[in-house]
Amino acid sequence: MPKPTALDLFSGAGGTTQGLRDAGFNVVAAVEKDEDAAKSFAANHPDTLLLDRDIRYVQAPALARRLSAAGGRLDLLTACPPCQPFSTLGTGRADDERNGLVSTLARFVRNLRPRMIVLENVPGLKAEPRFRRLVDELFEDYAVTEQIVQATDFGVPQRRRRIIVVGVDRELGVTPPGDLLAALPDRFNLSPRTAGDALAKVVTLSPEFDPLHRARTPRLKTLARIKATKQGGGRLDLPLELQLDCHTKLDRRDATSIYGRIDPSKPAPTMTTRCTTPSCGRFVHPTEHRGLTLREAALIQTFPTTYAFEGGYDSAERQIGNAVPPRLAEALGTVVRDLLAAADAAAADRRAQSQTA
Repeated sequence: MPKPTALDLFSGAGGTTQGLRDAGFNVVAAVEKDEDAAKSFAANHPDTLLLDRDIRYVQAPALARRLSAAGGRLDLLTACPPCQPFSTLGTGRADDERNGLVSTLARFVRNLRPRMIVLENVPGLKAEPRFRRLVDELFEDYAVTEQIVQATDFGVPQRRRRIIVVGVDRELGVTPPGDLLAALPDRFNLSPRTAGDALAKVVTLSPEFDPLHRARTPRLKTLARIKATKQGGGRLDLPLELQLDCHTKLDRRDATSIYGRIDPSKPAPTMTTRCTTPSCGRFVHPTEHRGLTLREAALIQTFPTTYAFEGGYDSAERQIGNAVPPRLAEALGTVVRDLLAAADAAAADRRAQSQTA
């Protein structure tokens, strides 16, 4: 039986594609304009057609014809537009040109008419007017549900809240689940995972054999701050002489995770685009006097141990932080695949009934 097909828009380094492949999908095409992220995607998913250009210049009708000729109707369109404008860490500027990328999705939906759609992003997207218009437009032909999920509930060893929108073509005769977690089959392992579980996978790795298993080289004063931080602590552990001027102006409840050590017995904090930089959050190793390595951050994001990230250190760090955790994508793909199977079974029943009528 052929695998269901998927198109990954705003694919980044390929976190969603990896998860969908793990769920049994054939990701036939992807779109990503960032040069390094596109190279990472190609290195890990060489069999997927990659359009490494700005999505605003990808001709949706031409792509629809190409995919249709290769294998019929697309089963799933998935997308994660750049989240920085809507993130709690972003600028929140209404005139950020990336906001408009959400609206570009509509023309892909109109031209490709996928059987199902999955959108993933930060919860702040929920209030963006263009996002609301997109969802309203999807209601015309798709049954749509949206919900905010916590990645830890799906076996990701990291706290990461996301809004998930699932659209199902009304003609399929099935409806999207109101509770994604409850919709997962028993075969999907939902055992809680901690940061320590992820970090334990690097025991056999070394910078000599894995260039991504390296941390930033801290300045002397940064190293002193790290050494002064206890496990599970943060900037409040620092003696006065090691505090930055900006720290002294903060409320004791603000930015407490800066220079913080990760607690290995709990899920890690959200891996951001600065997820190996101690001055940007709780990204210090639990016991060693250093920040996380790129590989450790990628493992917390649930990438495979051998996953490649192209470009320099800063670029790889950004790609890792921007990615959809493959484990979360696998969960979403599993739900969608079961929905597709249910739709196919319902269609087969209708055909059988019409033949016997």
